[in-house]
Amino acid sequence: MHDLPHAEHGKKAQTKLTRYDRMMARRKPKKGQVASKGYREAKKWRAKAYKKVARQREDTGRKWAKKVVCDHDAIAVEDFRPKFLAKSTMARKAADAAIGATKAALIEMGRKHGRDIRLVHPAHTTMDCAHCDARAKHALPLGERTYTCTACGTVSPRDKNSARVMLVRAGLNPAGADGGRPPGALLQEAA
Repeated sequence: MHDLPHAEHGKKAQTKLTRYDRMMARRKPKKGQVASKGYREAKKWRAKAYKKVARQREDTGRKWAKKVVCDHDAIAVEDFRPKFLAKSTMARKAADAAIGATKAALIEMGRKHGRDIRLVHPAHTTMDCAHCDARAKHALPLGERTYTCTACGTVSPRDKNSARVMLVRAGLNPAGADGGRPPGALLQEAA
């Protein structure tokens, strides 16, 4: 399980972008009139700032993807849809982290380096138990960081449990996700 460090490039550039937006609003031409030189310049500066943020996000995603791909032979990635996150309360943070572009960079980097990349359907990864496959009756709120299985009583950090569920769904050996061996690992080695 690797978390992408959130550099918050958009948040850092927000003061500049807001300034350029205000400049454009003050200089906006009336309907049918030609835009002034000041308006065109403010528009150009704003576009330049947005382009810089986009390049920074792309660069951060590529660097992180290369590090993950070089450190692992097989990778399981949640096949989420960024458009879904755009409708949620995490929309601004999701856009700032450029998670869709980062997922694409991870898949591309994995193919380039000949790694085994497996996409996992995202449904119920945080609700299923990695040990007994039982599903929680209710979705866990984001503030709750510990997963407790009602069926087998296993308690583990929410992210680790979710990562282990993804490894199992991807068909990869989940040993090492929490330091333990999967059930039946000793029987397979002895045979």
